[in-house]
Amino acid sequence: MRPLVHPAIDDITVEGILHALSDPVRVAIYAKLAAAHGATTCSNFLQISDRSVPKSTLSQHFRALREAGLVRSERHGVEMRNVSRCKEIERRFPGLIAAILHAYSVEATGQTGAARRKPDARKMRAV
Repeated sequence: MRPLVHPAIDDITVEGILHALSDPVRVAIYAKLAAAHGATTCSNFLQISDRSVPKSTLSQHFRALREAGLVRSERHGVEMRNVSRCKEIERRFPGLIAAILHAYSVEATGQTGAARRKPDARKMRAV
C-alpha cells in the first residue's frame, strides 16, 4: 500500500488550495469536513450535493484535497479517516478558508444582496 502524502504547511500554496476547491464536489466535501466535529470516513461522502459519487471518483477527490494540504487522512483498517487542516491553513493564510467557505455557502444557498454577510472567523469551527 502506498504511503499517504501530506504536504508540510510551508509547502501549501494558495494556487493549490484554489485549484483543489475549484471542483464543486471537492468544495462540498471540504465544507462538510470543515464543519465536522472529528474524523470523517470517505464513505460518508458517497452522496454529495444530491448526486452519487462512485468510490473510485471519491478517492481521487480526497487525493486532490490531501495533496493540496486541505485534509489529513489516516488509514484505519479498510476505512480512510479524514480531518480538515483548517487551523494550520488559517495560520498560514489568514481568512482564506473562511472566505472560500462563505462564498460556497452563499452560492449553495442562493443568498443575494443584504442576505450576504461576511463570516466571523472566530465563529468558524476549525478542526
